[in-house]
This record gives sequence, structure tokens and C-alpha cells, in this order.
Amino acid sequence: MTIDLILIGKTDSEAIAALVSDYSKRINRYIKFAVVILPDVRSSRKMPAEVQKQAEGEMILRQITQGDTVVLLDEKGKSMRSVEFASWIEKRIATGGKRICFVVGGPYGFSREVYERADAMLSLSPMTFSHQIVRAIFAEQLYRAFSIINNTPYHHE
Repeated sequence: MTIDLILIGKTDSEAIAALVSDYSKRINRYIKFAVVILPDVRSSRKMPAEVQKQAEGEMILRQITQGDTVVLLDEKGKSMRSVEFASWIEKRIATGGKRICFVVGGPYGFSREVYERADAMLSLSPMTFSHQIVRAIFAEQLYRAFSIINNTPYHHE
């Protein structure tokens, strides 16, 4: 089993990039984890949001294979406590799937085709976060999930 975090565009923030890098190293102690950064859509400032979502969606779908479990990080997704998320991850690993792809879309969300391909949607909060900061928040939560699964002293209840 591997887990990939698929992102649209590099972050402008060195602090966010450093956090994601740090948590990636920590997660890799437990499972093979990779951050896949897709390029920003060119001339996106000049194009309508729907056209941008479509172009980003095509890039996202090229990263996904038939047997992958695709989970969109989306404000309309299911909310879980950290312990519930850890249990969800543990069940996916136990079923022996090949890869889980968590996907953070661009600033306007996902295309219809990406929503149709998704196996699940996960909300990190009822609040809206920038697609930049979400990568650090999610990386921390994924590390927290593995610390819960492995009963290491990181998460406190």
C-alpha cells in the first residue's frame, strides 16, 4: 500500500513547504508516502474558473490508475475526528488496496469528472482553508493517524 497526496501547484510559502516535507518524512516511517505536485495551469488568471477546473481535472485524472482509491479533500466531504480518520486509514490498509490518492484541488475546487471518479470526499473542517495551507494541515493529520494506529505518543485524547 502506498499513499499519495496529489496537489495542484507549488506553494509560495517556504514555511508550508517545510511543514509538508517534515510530515512527509515522518509518515514515511510508517508507509510509503509521496507528495505529487502538478503544475499550475498556465494563464489561469485569464481563464474562467470552470475552464481552470477542467484543465486541473485532466491533470489529476492522468495521475490516477484503475485500482486507486481516490479521496478528495473537499469542504463538502465527510468530517471525521482524528481517531475516526485513523480507523478509516487502517481499514483501507487492511483491505490490501494498491494506493490511496488524497487530492487537493486548485482554488476553485474540482471538475465534474474528478468528482465522478472519487471514491470518497473528506472535509478537514467546516471552515474554508486556502488550497496552500490544506497541504500542511492534511499532512499533519495523516501523520497523526499513523501515530494513533501505531500507538505512539503524539496524539492525546
